[in-house]
Amino acid sequence: QVQLVESGGGLVQTGGSLRLSCAASGRSISTSAVGWFRQVPGKEREFVAYISWNGDSTHYGDSVKGRFTISRDNAKNTVYLQMNSPKPEDTAVYFCAATTRYYTEGYYYTGEYEYDYWGQGTQVTVSS
Repeated sequence: QVQLVESGGGLVQTGGSLRLSCAASGRSISTSAVGWFRQVPGKEREFVAYISWNGDSTHYGDSVKGRFTISRDNAKNTVYLQMNSPKPEDTAVYFCAATTRYYTEGYYYTGEYEYDYWGQGTQVTVSS
């Protein structure tokens, strides 16, 4: 069993930056791939970023590519999402999730159904 807690959300203006954290407890996530998703009211969750268990592989949704960076520190049992150049359309509740699936080289987990553990979400609001 893994518990995930997101933090670092809040109000940010365009031109600023924000770093979200996903802290795990219960057991180590050092062997688990982790993803970030976001959701706005009335819409399905959107894939944002993926990172492999050892951080060697990352993948991003088209809407955030080049602006957001996912990273992890397995010694701290934490995954991060650095948000640079945020836009108003980035406003959403951001969730982190961990998967128990085996690692497959060259494959990225981008679907909600591929993850087993989810955090409660943290609100990010971007104002112009």
